[in-house]
Amino acid sequence: MENSKDTIQVVTEQAADHIGKIAEIVTAAVRDIARELGAWFNDVVEMRESGQQAREDGETADEPPPSPAV
Repeated sequence: MENSKDTIQVVTEQAADHIGKIAEIVTAAVRDIARELGAWFNDVVEMRESGQQAREDGETADEPPPSPAV
């Protein structure tokens, strides 16, 4: 009976260790994914803003220069 209890205890401890390591791996993966998605979102926003700025610059380039005030 004592051997069975010891075996169950060891198996439980090992399972807890492995589950803890798996949780660390998953946590790191989620953190890395969130970081990459954030960087990607920033890139998309920057490209959108650049496109908007280019359109605005193009609109002002087509307008005639202002006439001098008399």
